[in-house]
Amino acid sequence: MPKGRDLLGCGGKAIVLGRVKQAKGAAMVDPKESIRDKNLKARPERSALGLPMPDDFHLHLRQGEAMVLYARREALSFGRALVMPNTLPPIASSESISIYKKQILAALSEGSGFEPLMSFKLLPGMSAEDLRACAEAGAIAGKYYPSGATTNAADGPRSPDEVSEALDAMEESGIVLCIHGEDPEAPSLGREIAFLRQVEGIMTRWPRLKIVLEHLSTAEAAAFVASGPPRLAATLTAHHLLYTIDDMLGGSLNPHIFCKPILKSAADRRALRLAAFSGSPKFFFGSDSAPHPRNRKESASAPGGVYSAPTAIPALAGLFEAEGTLAALPGFLAQFGAAFYGLASPSGYIELLKCDWVVPGEIDGVVPMCAGEKLAWNFA
Repeated sequence: MPKGRDLLGCGGKAIVLGRVKQAKGAAMVDPKESIRDKNLKARPERSALGLPMPDDFHLHLRQGEAMVLYARREALSFGRALVMPNTLPPIASSESISIYKKQILAALSEGSGFEPLMSFKLLPGMSAEDLRACAEAGAIAGKYYPSGATTNAADGPRSPDEVSEALDAMEESGIVLCIHGEDPEAPSLGREIAFLRQVEGIMTRWPRLKIVLEHLSTAEAAAFVASGPPRLAATLTAHHLLYTIDDMLGGSLNPHIFCKPILKSAADRRALRLAAFSGSPKFFFGSDSAPHPRNRKESASAPGGVYSAPTAIPALAGLFEAEGTLAALPGFLAQFGAAFYGLASPSGYIELLKCDWVVPGEIDGVVPMCAGEKLAWNFA
């Protein structure tokens, strides 16, 4: 565990992430058996929630010294994460995949069981041979960033034609295509909906290609995925499930929840929540945790990205509980994504304790999701 963990639990005591052996699925457990911090006394009236170790199928870890903090923070909440490749330079070759994975593993605390799942960035002109080399290096997904759609995407393809040979090879080899589904030429609030036509085209041209439409933000995209074939799935983020565009700019501007795709309306958020609560294996969790230092987010040109890794799991537990859908949480966090990617089910468990706490205003030099808000669950 990183030194200086700053998430506070009940009574102001530090809460340590615990793993427990328990039956599969969400279950209420005896808090006396779950407390790992000897300084924190168990109280019978407090309930605890056991969950299979969550997977995160969309994560940004950045580069350099900051990556150490972000990687260790992620490993406190998740057993595995699919790491995004839009670094500078991009992760787009077998060599860069191997180097980046080694850097991530070296950044983790000693004894961490966290497993980085690797992806590569699809670049114009990428060949079938390039694709096969990436797969041999351990990549399980290729990421399609439309040119100019988001951070470090200027070098992305302008159309699927520019990466057609790689997509042919991905379909043949079973590598999953992850898509940042926004048309940068469309108005900001309509970019996701406008891009659905391109997804339809990709699905028609490559009829066996497995596709994940990332970080859905609209009711239309959720309906598109729900009505699609089993080979089409989607990730949902905590921030798109929690917030709307009015939370970002309805009063004063909150740059710390500015993200791409942009948060949408309450009706869109409701559709995303219903997808998450539905128990459909087509919808699973991807945090899109994308940290930027506080000074950059509070600048005149704030980049998109929400640092959700420290708080996503407690916040989601509270949301699912409030909606009476806690039984759907294990599938969403720890079963459906692994099944879609053909991975083994997660090993190990985490435990949450029911207790109010306030999210710190800064973690790892970044303002986290839910900063200053009271959450009802925290790690035990």
